Amino acid sequence: MSTAARRICVSICETDVAALTTTIRSAAELGDIVEIRLDCFTEEQLPLAIAELRTQSSIPTILTLRPHADGGRDINGDYRIRFWRQSGFSLPATFVDLEVDIAEQLLAEGDTIVDWSRVICSVHDFHDGINDLNLLYERLARIPARVLKIAVVPDDAVDNASIFRLLSRAKSESRELIAIGMGTAGIATRVLGPSHGSVFTYAAFDPRRPTAPGQPSLTELVDQYRINQINEATQVAGLIGDPVSHSLSPQIHNAAFKAQDLNAVYIPFEVRDCGAFIRRMVHPRTREINLNMWGLSVTSPHKRGVIEHLDSIDPVAFEIGAVNTIIVEHKLLRGYNTDAIGFISALKQRIGHLRGLRCAVIGAGGVAMAAIYTLLAEGASANIFVRDIGRAKAVTEKFGVRASEVENSSFDGYDVVINATGLGTAGDLEGYTPVAAAQLRGARLAYDLVYNPTETRFLREAEQAGCETLGGLSMFVAQAAEQFRLWTGRQAPAGVMHAAAAGALSRQ
Repeated sequence: MSTAARRICVSICETDVAALTTTIRSAAELGDIVEIRLDCFTEEQLPLAIAELRTQSSIPTILTLRPHADGGRDINGDYRIRFWRQSGFSLPATFVDLEVDIAEQLLAEGDTIVDWSRVICSVHDFHDGINDLNLLYERLARIPARVLKIAVVPDDAVDNASIFRLLSRAKSESRELIAIGMGTAGIATRVLGPSHGSVFTYAAFDPRRPTAPGQPSLTELVDQYRINQINEATQVAGLIGDPVSHSLSPQIHNAAFKAQDLNAVYIPFEVRDCGAFIRRMVHPRTREINLNMWGLSVTSPHKRGVIEHLDSIDPVAFEIGAVNTIIVEHKLLRGYNTDAIGFISALKQRIGHLRGLRCAVIGAGGVAMAAIYTLLAEGASANIFVRDIGRAKAVTEKFGVRASEVENSSFDGYDVVINATGLGTAGDLEGYTPVAAAQLRGARLAYDLVYNPTETRFLREAEQAGCETLGGLSMFVAQAAEQFRLWTGRQAPAGVMHAAAAGALSRQ
């Protein structure tokens, strides 16, 4: 097998020996090679599993027996070394994956059973590995294994720069390397790794049972990210924020890229330090790696903080004081705000003109600022409501609007009440709402800018209060369509994007 070709390794964690053969064959039909996690079996089951594996000689496989610390069952080190000496190398597998401690022991003892041309020598560091990548690599490089594998946990998507640099080093030294960032901050290494020299990327056969933190399913890699079409020329766009796991932006933008046959991919980047991310991974003048970055979406909490790291911003974004879209253009970074367009287009479709309407905006972040700017431009009046009046100072001074504490406010008589906070978003905030039904009684329309889930607690409270309701999905798609236009110069396939978002929400 040529490891120069892109390979998707489908990882299986079967616990039923009787089902092992069927699972291996099903996984082999979907991927290029199958990783069999033997540590998913108990020590009592392993002899039966080994007997079953001897019948799978025609299927490309990797045999792996992880220790408990690396996610396996509580299989001790003595058992693991004994397994490889007695059974592992006699099994019909393309590769065997040895942890570095096992490989070092076998090498030191001069064990003749080892065929190093079949060995992937691996290390999985769940703690400080991202800070010791080169040391880990140099330790592995002393092993005569055909392939080296390093999996670490980035604290921030900016740490992926170090992983991609390590792939470049391995390539310059003619060593075959798999380098993976585990967890939500490492998804870029899993999607872009093969196009930057990583021998394999790993996908979960069962999306409900990934074999490592942050491991995508095979469907995600193939259908959503179109990994089989990614190459060195692929343009990369993405979302920076913290968190980003709830976002449907990857689904809708990748669907749009596919619909228009663009060689582009959209990736979520979980970013805490947006300045470091822009400097090390994005800006053409300072980036440490070249990912062919095309542009970025920006979400909470970076819509205002990112501005100081850009070369210019559009007048609308300047007036709003928040950026949600970045274009990489002629070695410069330019900022835009498409939230305003998305916000107002969805609202106008529901109620027509806004002139003279009385509006309440809950929140004082970047989305709230875009909403206030647009409402005032359309001739509506707007007041903001926040938990902490002090945090609203920048908004009140910029737009001349009045701020009130949301906790004890009534919205009776308002035409539109807008939730521009993150409360209600899928995840830790899903059960929350900024206001209760009693506060919303007498308001005409409640507009929640949260789109995931489609029915938030805020909207349920509004229905109980007798308000009309409008969810955030239409705004989300409209602002994303404008981002697509800015990046590509093409009209966005809005229908495709809306269908992708609705489909993703229905599967949750």
